[in-house]
Amino acid sequence: MKLTLEIWRQAGPNEPGNFETVQVDDAVEEMSILELLDHVNLKRVEEGLEPFTFASDCREGICGTCGVSVNGRPHGAGQNTTACLQRLYNYKDGDTLKIEPFRSGAFPVIKDLTVDRSALDRVMQQGGYVSVMAGTAPDADTLHVNHDNAEKALDFAACIGCGACVAACPNGAAHLFTGAKLKHLKLLPLGKEERGRRARKMVDELETNFGHCTLFGECADVCPAGIPLDAVGAINAERARAAFRGKDD
Repeated sequence: MKLTLEIWRQAGPNEPGNFETVQVDDAVEEMSILELLDHVNLKRVEEGLEPFTFASDCREGICGTCGVSVNGRPHGAGQNTTACLQRLYNYKDGDTLKIEPFRSGAFPVIKDLTVDRSALDRVMQQGGYVSVMAGTAPDADTLHVNHDNAEKALDFAACIGCGACVAACPNGAAHLFTGAKLKHLKLLPLGKEERGRRARKMVDELETNFGHCTLFGECADVCPAGIPLDAVGAINAERARAAFRGKDD
C-alpha cells in the first residue's frame, strides 16, 4: 500500500512549523495511524534522520494520549475511534494523509505532533474530586445507588479526556468534556457536598481557557468514548442550580 504522508514538523511552541512530505511504499491495511508513524520513524532512525515526535501510551484506545488529526479530522476517518485504533483500511492505496497535531488555541504545540492539553487538567482540578470519610472501608451497600443512575454515570465517566472534542469544535469549546464530568459526578451520592462549588469552579475554568459551545455536534461525532451531545446540557443546568442554591452548596 503506497501512501503520501504530509506530517507536521515544529521544533517548539514558539517556532514556525511546516508539513514535511514522506513517501511510504510498504504500508499495510492492518496498521494503525500510530503504527504507521512508528514505521516512518524506524526508517528515519536507520537513515540518521530525526524522527517525528508524537505522544502515545496504552495503544488500546483508553488513555487519550494520541492527539493527532488526519486530513483535518481528529484521530482519523473512523467515527468515535482513537488514532491508535484507526486502521489504514479507512484509506485507499495512493491516498495522501495529512497528519497534524490537534488544533486549538488551548492546546499549544510542544513539538511536532505533541500538544499540551493541560487546560483540560485544570478544569478537572477545579472540581473533579469528592469528599469521603477517612477510616476503614464502608460496607458495599452503605451508599445506595440507583441502577439506572449508576449505568448513566459510568457512560459519562467513560470520557478519556483526549481533547478530540475541542479539536473538532469550530469554536474550540470543551463543553462535551466538562459536561460529561459534571453529569458523571452529579449522578452519584459521593460528591454531593461539592456539587454547587464544582459547577461554579469548573465552568469558570472552562470559559477561561476554551471557546463557547454553539451545538455544532462535531465533538460527539469524533468522541472515542461515544459521549452524547446532551452532556453539554449539564454546563448550564449545573451552573443555574449552583446560582439558585447559593454559595454554600
